[in-house]
Amino acid sequence: MWLIFKKEFKELLRDRKTLIFMIALPLLVFPLILGATIFFTTSAVSDAENKVLKYAMVGQANAPAIYQAMKDAPDKFEEVEIAADADYAALINRDDIDFVLEIPATYNEDILSSGQHTLKLYFNDAGLNKVYRRVEEVVKTLSDEYQSQAFESLSLSETQRDALMEPIVIARENVADEREVWGERIGAMLPYFLFFLCLQGAMAPASDMGAGEKERGTLETLLISPMERYKLVLGKFFAIALSGVISALITVTSMAVWGIVISQGMAVEFVANLMSMIGLADFALVFFMLVPVVAIFASLLLTLSIYARSFKEAQSYMGALVMVIIFPVLIAMMPGIELKGAWVWVPLTNVALAMKELIKGTMDYYALFGIFTSTAIIAGALIAFSVYWFNKEKVLFR
Repeated sequence: MWLIFKKEFKELLRDRKTLIFMIALPLLVFPLILGATIFFTTSAVSDAENKVLKYAMVGQANAPAIYQAMKDAPDKFEEVEIAADADYAALINRDDIDFVLEIPATYNEDILSSGQHTLKLYFNDAGLNKVYRRVEEVVKTLSDEYQSQAFESLSLSETQRDALMEPIVIARENVADEREVWGERIGAMLPYFLFFLCLQGAMAPASDMGAGEKERGTLETLLISPMERYKLVLGKFFAIALSGVISALITVTSMAVWGIVISQGMAVEFVANLMSMIGLADFALVFFMLVPVVAIFASLLLTLSIYARSFKEAQSYMGALVMVIIFPVLIAMMPGIELKGAWVWVPLTNVALAMKELIKGTMDYYALFGIFTSTAIIAGALIAFSVYWFNKEKVLFR
């Protein structure tokens, strides 16, 4: 068995494609994803903040103060003349203008006599834009001024003003610490990347050790050796599993290292705070929980590879397996799904939930027993099925 393991693993180390999936992809994927996300998000927000908005105001004579405030900010707003019967939606959707502000004829600066005013803002809110917020900044300045004038005319004290504005105030006291808040937001996505990378790390060697052996005609040489079939399977399985474990180790290490680099080098405050709160023990547990997961992946991939007629067919089966792997992770992302009760015993989903709890710092460590037990049972059953599959001549030579 160990001879087979050594042989297969040496061949893996000579394969550049396998090394790319095992080492290069885990090392690069996290900085690329994080860097690209931060860069494009920052750029998009900055563009939306600095864009000069083209606008049209209908009924500007009714609100000269608002009209003048926009005219006095040419670096933010650019007025565009439109026809009286213009189709606002068509103009906005064609990007001729960014918004239309409609002032009612009843608009009056004396709000005590005129009451509340409703201004209509027409804009496309489907994408990232700051139209509403930037228009609101202009209007709110005048709104606060009118409000102050009304309070002064009524001779109201500061306390009375506050009471009129908000008769009852609810003071929120969030008992969740910052780590739990950020862990809930990003912890659900972590298993998605880790599972995918571990699967990718084991996929290439698995394809080669089953279907690849068939295509090269070397499988028959192994079968006529005096070694028992189950030892052949276990040797191949351990080689595939080790490649997946290496991918998992590099992935978790890469995640920790790049998290520190981003938090320190790029001065991203929330990343720095989160990294300072997650201990080495939590990262170690994330890695150890990936080991039985990798065993499940390795046994599944080896079974598919043994069944496939060719390397190409094996790749097709394994590509479909990616969708199956994603489903348990999506379940863990659903609201209301927690690492409690029966979910502790659901393979893959329980690991995804546990990783989220570890990032949040709310992990129930007693649940680890159910997680490791259920995952190990499934992995063992799949390994046994691989051995059974390998003993079927009609499967090996189909």
